[in-house]
Amino acid sequence: MRINLSLKYIISTIIILVVVMGITLIVISKRQERLILAQTEMQAKALFQQVVITRRWIADHGGVFVEKLPWVKQNPYLPGSLIRDEKGKRYVKENPAMVTKQLSQYAQKEGLYLFHITSLKLLNPENAPDAFEKKALQDFETKNLKDSSRVEKIGGSYYFRYIAPLYVEKACLPCHDKQGYKVGDIRGAISVSVPMDYAFNVINSDRKYMLYGGIVTVTLLIAVLFMTTRRLVISPINRIRTLMFKFAKDGNPDVPVLATNDELEDLSRAFVNMTKSISDYHSCLKDKINAATEELTIKNESLLKLNKTKSNFIANISHELRTPLTSIKGAMDYLSVRLAMHKKDNEEDLKVFFEVIKKNAERLIRLVNNVLDYERIELGELEMHFKEINLKNVFDEVITGFRPISEEKKVSIELKAEDVTVHADEDRIKQALTNLLSNALNFSPEASNIIVTLNEADGYANAGVEDSGCGITESEREMIFRQFYSKGVKNGTGLGLAICKGIIEAHNGDIGVKTVEGKGSRFWFTIPKTRKEALLNEKTRTCSR
Repeated sequence: MRINLSLKYIISTIIILVVVMGITLIVISKRQERLILAQTEMQAKALFQQVVITRRWIADHGGVFVEKLPWVKQNPYLPGSLIRDEKGKRYVKENPAMVTKQLSQYAQKEGLYLFHITSLKLLNPENAPDAFEKKALQDFETKNLKDSSRVEKIGGSYYFRYIAPLYVEKACLPCHDKQGYKVGDIRGAISVSVPMDYAFNVINSDRKYMLYGGIVTVTLLIAVLFMTTRRLVISPINRIRTLMFKFAKDGNPDVPVLATNDELEDLSRAFVNMTKSISDYHSCLKDKINAATEELTIKNESLLKLNKTKSNFIANISHELRTPLTSIKGAMDYLSVRLAMHKKDNEEDLKVFFEVIKKNAERLIRLVNNVLDYERIELGELEMHFKEINLKNVFDEVITGFRPISEEKKVSIELKAEDVTVHADEDRIKQALTNLLSNALNFSPEASNIIVTLNEADGYANAGVEDSGCGITESEREMIFRQFYSKGVKNGTGLGLAICKGIIEAHNGDIGVKTVEGKGSRFWFTIPKTRKEALLNEKTRTCSR
């Protein structure tokens, strides 16, 4: 999935800011919680010191007498704790422990804090320690701890509990001397319990405010960073990209430099310089291509003109050569007949020489005819006369003409043909089949068979000439239909198969060969039975290549 640069930047920035802000908020929250706990601990210590000072004052004064109120009970552990004045008003004596207990009750009613005097050596069962206090008292005596504290849930609320030991002072001995205490001994301890619900509410409230503030801060930072980056980075990059696409599309080198006064301006200037270099190189290359194309066009026209001149020369000279050669051949035929009628010993040698001259003249005529036909094919001027013909009859006629040669070589020619009627040039089809049969006879061993096939399928006439010769190698298959290619035949011109190819293609057909080296070859060709561009009547057309 493709993600654009802006989205990648936003996602990355959000992740980084959220992680950093989250860690910061956690650290601040923990720090604030420790500060509040430290503040609560200081408050508890201050309360403890206040209670200790109050107790010391009471102890130094040997206790205090207060008016006995109806709900105030006399201290059973303090002798002579009840007195009357002259008017009969009653007063009870309060020692430090009782004053501490009553102050704790007042504070508890106000929901402020709790005091509790406790000891491991109890006089008053009401002062029995709970689990926290008992553990602290034991630690005070065994580990010499100065104080102890923890947050604890009491009832449905949390309290910060602080406890510190009470040491026996000189003022305490009148009451506790009987218990065996000495000055400096640990008599017990006072625990102070400060409510933490308000502190926890403050902590939770601060956490919410920090969370909301963090979200707002992150959002604002993201917005500011995104807008700033978009304006300073993303937008210029998008403009450079647009200019690149535009240059790639129309190749216009007139690209402006982005004035950003930073690295992006350097990048834009480098791109502009590159477009100019590419444009200059393209113009230079285009001029060179145009010059080369013009030169090639001139040379091509010159070559075509020379080729046409050459072809015309060959065609003309072939035509001129064919006339005297035909006359020479006719004269040789006449002389051969005359010599045959007057057989004499001294004339037999002349007959042999005349036969040699006749065969070479015939070969020259074939060569000239083949050259002339091939050049007409090359020039697109091969005359074609299309008419409706029976290919089976045409094949029979050609094969019959080869009987003397095939019998002399002891090679049989077998025709497997259907009656197939096509619109074609009869003479050119005969010429093509003659070349294929001649080629097959040249490479067929004695006492072998040549099979000529003819059938029709899907509107095409299909013909084939199959021999039992030596076959054709893989490297020769692409060359046999080229001009002047001959394979081991003394009297061959090297144009027969090339002419066959030109004739078959002039009929809008195909020609080819299937061969197995050492086992023979099968030359085949196909031509359409009808021609859309040919008239039903006989007419002349030019060969198109």
